[in-house]
Amino acid sequence: MSEQSSNSSSSDSGSGSTIAAIAESAAESGPDFDALRAACSARLNGSSSHLSGPSPGPEPGLGPRPFCPGTFDGWLCWPDTAAGTSAYELCPDFITGFDPTRYAHKECGSDGEWFKHPLNNKTWSNYTTCVNLDDLEWKHNVNLIYEVGYGISLLAILLSLAILGYFKTLKCARITLHMNLFASFAANNSLWLLWYLMVMPNTELLQDSPARCVALHINLHYFLLTNYSWMLCEGFYLHTVLVSAFISEKRLVKWLIAFGWGSPAVVIFVYSLARGLGGSAEQKIHCWMSPTDYDNILVVPVCISMFLNLLFLCNIVRVVLLKLNAPASIQGSCGPSRTVLQAFRATLLLVPLLGLQYIVTPFRPAPGHPWENTYEIISAFTASFQGLCVATLFCFFNGEVIAQVKRKWRMLCFSNRPRTNSYTATQFVRSGPPLPGEEKV
Repeated sequence: MSEQSSNSSSSDSGSGSTIAAIAESAAESGPDFDALRAACSARLNGSSSHLSGPSPGPEPGLGPRPFCPGTFDGWLCWPDTAAGTSAYELCPDFITGFDPTRYAHKECGSDGEWFKHPLNNKTWSNYTTCVNLDDLEWKHNVNLIYEVGYGISLLAILLSLAILGYFKTLKCARITLHMNLFASFAANNSLWLLWYLMVMPNTELLQDSPARCVALHINLHYFLLTNYSWMLCEGFYLHTVLVSAFISEKRLVKWLIAFGWGSPAVVIFVYSLARGLGGSAEQKIHCWMSPTDYDNILVVPVCISMFLNLLFLCNIVRVVLLKLNAPASIQGSCGPSRTVLQAFRATLLLVPLLGLQYIVTPFRPAPGHPWENTYEIISAFTASFQGLCVATLFCFFNGEVIAQVKRKWRMLCFSNRPRTNSYTATQFVRSGPPLPGEEKV
């Protein structure tokens, strides 16, 4: 394995650090390298070299033709190679970040010796070509969109929670649902930031897939599911209070809280159990982030949630239009309140956005498709900026919240103004004789 270490310790300029990080992670994990070495030995022993015979050139009998003997460098098996040429082999598919459709190469010098890297004077195979640097830079930019989007969304969500928690006059069933929705987004965005900042750059962690990394994956997807379960709770609540005239909102909120946090727990338990027990070794690497058929266990509930929300909103639109078009006498008694209409408009704008990346999952372009990059960009924006949209529509653009903030601002402004105190001197004139010691005016 010494040659493998030399492969990872040096590389061409511009990609050396990338190859070194990948190689370091593979040194401690991956397939059975002893089995690969044995297979390479069997391959080399079973094939007789056609390079050691007399030279086929125009001047035969000049002695054996120089060649580099076949060898195993720790990753790939290299055959006997004629002096002054290079051997090419497909890049290994067990190294994270390598493209198995690309080729690595190993140079054989004119003296019949494998090329040695000048920095460490060790035999060196060139694996720098296994990394698609353009694709690597593109994925880095996409990840940057995720990081920025989740960071901005987290700040907006935390600010919204602070505002809704500060103004006690805003406390009601609908605001309680909003705060639970914000809490699920805050937890989900925090875990995504942890994933992109701490896990993604650590190739060794991705390759080893320890229990703590898998636990992060499970918790991350749990809170991702709670985002959509709470959006379903929002839609169901609006539908219930608008369609049903007599209902206990307090009891309804309790049931919705249990559903919003409980139903995703059931789904994620089934997903974890199925993938943990039935998944293959390839499906358990990269901290379970590699796409598998088990992802459908998570996608189906999200799509059902979106479909139900759309049904709720269609019926809400029907009821609102009926009430708005009702006669004035009837409308004055049972028309929808202004706050319900505001919440309805916010939800109507938000639902088509939430879950968009899951709805279009069946239409994901194949790798290499011209629309693949466009799809990745749209998914990055819709997923990472969901929290910002939630905070903007349900808090920052909420009429009640704006009114409370303006009221608080006016109170602060007026309380900081200097007050001018007026004093009124009042003289009481008493009739009658003066009292002793009192001068008569």
